[in-house]
Amino acid sequence: MKRFANVFWLGLKEFKSLASDPFLVGFIVYAFTLAILSQAKGVASEVNNASIAFVDEDQSMLSKELIASFFPPRFQTPQLIQASDATGAMDRSRFMFIVAIPPMFEEKVRKCRPTEIQVNIDATAMNQAGTGSGYINRILNERITTYVQRSDAKTVAPLSVVIRKAFNPNGDTSWFMSVVAMINQITTLTLVLTGAALIREREHGTIEHLLTLPLSPIEIALAKVWANSLIILIAVAGSFFLILKSIVGLEVEGSPPLFLCGVILYLFFTSALGLFLGTVSQSMAQFALLIILVSIVLQLLSGGNTPVESQPQWMQNLTMLLPSRHFVAFSQAIIFRGAGIETVWPQFLAVGGIGLIFLWFSLTLFRRSISVSK
Repeated sequence: MKRFANVFWLGLKEFKSLASDPFLVGFIVYAFTLAILSQAKGVASEVNNASIAFVDEDQSMLSKELIASFFPPRFQTPQLIQASDATGAMDRSRFMFIVAIPPMFEEKVRKCRPTEIQVNIDATAMNQAGTGSGYINRILNERITTYVQRSDAKTVAPLSVVIRKAFNPNGDTSWFMSVVAMINQITTLTLVLTGAALIREREHGTIEHLLTLPLSPIEIALAKVWANSLIILIAVAGSFFLILKSIVGLEVEGSPPLFLCGVILYLFFTSALGLFLGTVSQSMAQFALLIILVSIVLQLLSGGNTPVESQPQWMQNLTMLLPSRHFVAFSQAIIFRGAGIETVWPQFLAVGGIGLIFLWFSLTLFRRSISVSK
């Protein structure tokens, strides 16, 4: 019982140490708010509010129908410009797309004569440019086909392909990106908090002071693990409900408490890994370099940024040993597909088992390092 009390009071010391560092507190707040929002909203693959202009040299009913086919939220309200102004407007980045309709366009379409529509694209915004060109091509083709047929009725095709998007019907990339961003922040911030707390005490000589008390190295390490894990858990819960659900508009299909239970299991691993990096690092600079190396590997191989199936088979087998892969798998299953514990328990078991093994290894290494320093 005394050991639990020691771990508890040492954990409270970690809270006080964090509270005395406003820069680190501000960094945690930023990481789970603005950083997630910027990644969710700032990196989008769909076209949204794209600026577009038309050079209408035909001035026909068909050209006016084509211009009226573009409207928010995908495109801004189209503007009419002169052909002589098109190059300058594109150079000044006034418009992302400029569509030029040539003279006698409607007449040639009615007589089934060859004609062209020129689409000028500012490709400095690569994602928007590539996707937007496809949107424009489809809209123009559909409207011209309807005009030629003189009816909105579609011709009967021998095969009809019906596409239904499950779990994210509108294809909103901000849902996916926000969850991935939060998962990446959990990994990085837990490593930073746990390892930096250990190195800071070593550099300030606080570790030696603690060892003069009737405390064991295991109690010192466990206090850092539970305290920093609780800080991240509180930040994750706040970010999940305030940022992802309220601001991003994420529709959660599964159980938020079940997801948070999975976060707790994953924190065992990340806090143990942070303790390990803090133990083997000789300075804060060396620790920072190791954080960059380790966190990038965990994020790239987790399946959050790119599908695991796109990796070589030997790499896929290797990622089975990474809790980050299992964490991403059950997080997406719970949040997007509404999976319950009966579905994700193998991933829960994998994350918890690997985390406990690595926690034991890290605690053993920390105890040996303390014994050598004594």
